[in-house]
Amino acid sequence: MEQVKDLPGDLTLEQQFQLRMITLQVRELGLKQAQEYVVEITRQMMIKDNLVKHLLKSA
Repeated sequence: MEQVKDLPGDLTLEQQFQLRMITLQVRELGLKQAQEYVVEITRQMMIKDNLVKHLLKSA
């Protein structure tokens, strides 16, 4: 079976690089900073989900 490339769920090369950089930065965070970071990222993901849902309803 052929492997399908460039699926929407795949990361681009640039995104893979960004993820690696974030991984290295997060390792330097203290516990409190890491907890705040997780909460903020979760909040931003929820906002993004809401925007996508709104755009899909509007389409």
